[in-house]
Formats: sequence, structure tokens, C-alpha cells
Amino acid sequence: MRAAPDPQRTHAGKPYASVLSNDVLRSTTTPLGGPAYPQGPYRFVSREYLNITYRTDPEALRAIVPEPLEVADPLVRFEVIRMPDSSGLGDYTESGQVLRVRHEGRDVDYIHSMYLDNGPAISLGREGSAYPKKLGRPRLFTDSDTLVGTLDYGSLRVATATMGFKHAPMDPEEARAEIAVPTLMLKLMPGYDGTPRIAELVQTQIEDLTIRGAWTGPARLELFAHAMAPLADLPVREIVSASHILTDLTLPRAELVHDYLAA
Repeated sequence: MRAAPDPQRTHAGKPYASVLSNDVLRSTTTPLGGPAYPQGPYRFVSREYLNITYRTDPEALRAIVPEPLEVADPLVRFEVIRMPDSSGLGDYTESGQVLRVRHEGRDVDYIHSMYLDNGPAISLGREGSAYPKKLGRPRLFTDSDTLVGTLDYGSLRVATATMGFKHAPMDPEEARAEIAVPTLMLKLMPGYDGTPRIAELVQTQIEDLTIRGAWTGPARLELFAHAMAPLADLPVREIVSASHILTDLTLPRAELVHDYLAA
């Protein structure tokens, strides 16, 4: 019976060895031999937004906004974003809801939900940052004279947004302010015993941003009830504004603003 190799011995002049701990720590993510996503920075070229801001039920909004954030005007932005050229991630589309809240006396955005059709981008968003990403099937396209954004969860439609195509130019600085507002997200990660290991509120703010075009026009939004994609829990009471914005940008790193475990 042949004995197992001695780890101190060599084979063909080279020692038996495993991946060194320092190499493990330099890796982006698992699997070790083929990470789910590459290291950044992440540059987005020809990134296209359809944004519809609407007023919703204030009590429904307060029920999902975590402290220390506060709700003033109950505004929600439903967005569909086409990303045909994303460094390291490829071509994908994303959709979700962003809530207007207040933090330490200033107006900021809070990302409530995101649905997209790209595995690496889902992994990166959840692991590498705090984006609340789930698998979905959003689309953004032009139908005759109408810009259309849809979101399907599984085989069911959960949102349909329409906007008149390029009806009126939008002030580029107003478009920049809409995209570059400070944005907060909640990151929750349990430990192996099920208790919280990470419970943080983090912030990003896009600064490397080029506005390539921006327009506004009439818009409508329909949300459909779904147990696992509950966008309709924030019902549409009034359409406030709509925008169609073309950009190039670089995604910034998130920064910690509140640690719930240390509070």
C-alpha cells in the first residue's frame, strides 16, 4: 500500500502546496478559480435611464424605510436602466424603485429594490456593495413614438412604464442632479449561526458622470401585485415627473454611514 504524499516533500522539484492565504485574500470572489465578477472600477458607456417619479401612500413608504432615514414627501422613482456596455459585466438591463428620503437634514435617495437579468451584476451588487438586487426580466425599448419600460418577475408582468419619446429637452444640470444625488442602501448579512454579521447603511454618489442627452415628456406607470416582487405595495397616486437620460459614468465604491450593530 502506497503512503499518502508528504506535504514537506517535493514532486518534480516543486513542493506540494495549496493556494496561499495572501492569494486567497487578493481574489475578488468565489469560485476561486473563476470568480463570479472581476475587480473594478466599473465603467458604463451609453447607459440609458427611463425614470418616472410618483407620489405614493406615505404610510406604505414609512413601513419600509429604515431608521435613521426619514420620510418627508412620499416620492418614489421607478427606473428602468439599459446598460449595453458595462466593463467586466457585459450587457444587461435593470429596474426597480428608489425612494426619496431625508438623512441628517438633507434629501437623498434610498434604493428599495432592484431587478436585473445578469448574474455577475447581481453577485457584484450584493457581495461587493449593498445593492438590493434580485433576478428579474426588465426591458427598455421604443414602441413607435413611446419609450417603454417593463419588468417581469418570472413569467409575470409586475410593471409597465410609458413616456412620450423625446418630447422636450431637459436641462442637463437637472439631469445630472437626478443621477448624481447621494444614494443610500441597506446591507444585511447573517453569520453562520443566523445572527446578524453585517447590518449597515452605506452611501454612494456618482461623480464621474457625462450627460449625453436628456428629455422629458408625458408618462404613465402601472404596477401589478406580486408576492415576491411587491412593487405595487407602493401604489401610484400621482405622476410627478419623467425623464429619459443618456449617460456615461463610473460606479463609485460604497461608504459606511451607519452601523446598526455598533449603535
